[in-house]
Amino acid sequence: MIRSLLLPLLALFALTPAMAQPPASTPSTDVRVALDTGAGKIVIAVHEARAPVTAANFLRYVDQKRFDGTSFYRGVGAADYGFVQGGAQNDPARVLPPIRHEPTTQTGLTHDDGALSMARYAPGSATGDFFIVLGQMPAMDAHPEAPGDNQGFAVFAHVVEGMDVVKAILAAPKSPTAGEGVMKGQMLEQPVNILTARRLP
Repeated sequence: MIRSLLLPLLALFALTPAMAQPPASTPSTDVRVALDTGAGKIVIAVHEARAPVTAANFLRYVDQKRFDGTSFYRGVGAADYGFVQGGAQNDPARVLPPIRHEPTTQTGLTHDDGALSMARYAPGSATGDFFIVLGQMPAMDAHPEAPGDNQGFAVFAHVVEGMDVVKAILAAPKSPTAGEGVMKGQMLEQPVNILTARRLP
């Protein structure tokens, strides 16, 4: 089964998108990574200092070339509001042990335009699947005051180049039959290959 986002949060797409904010400058402590995909290049700044556990996990997948040959396989939303999801898809040959959850209340990061965050089931179950946000999605942040699973998702990076590629992936045709449950209709008809993921100098 594909590691998916928690289903209750899919209701957030009924909300009106928040106004986009200008991207923050990239701190010198960030690690830049290029994702070369079948749709073009996406360059991200990994916030190693602010989200050390989650960033280190992502960089392990990069350094061990575990993302090479994976894909973006899911797109939720429309135009410039939604998210695209990619990664290891629970492939036992690629997946590393799950990591401790780093909520946004701890890191100070948010699900704003271009944020990368970890897909998960329960907190502490994230492995090698991630998603890229288009627009402002505060409902995906941690909300300790809310009932139930209120820990949100763990933001660890932001896109610094290639948001046009992310938008193209989101706009790609979806299969009407692929996917299980609420994910039916969200799976890309033709997944977009992640050819390589490499640190940049």
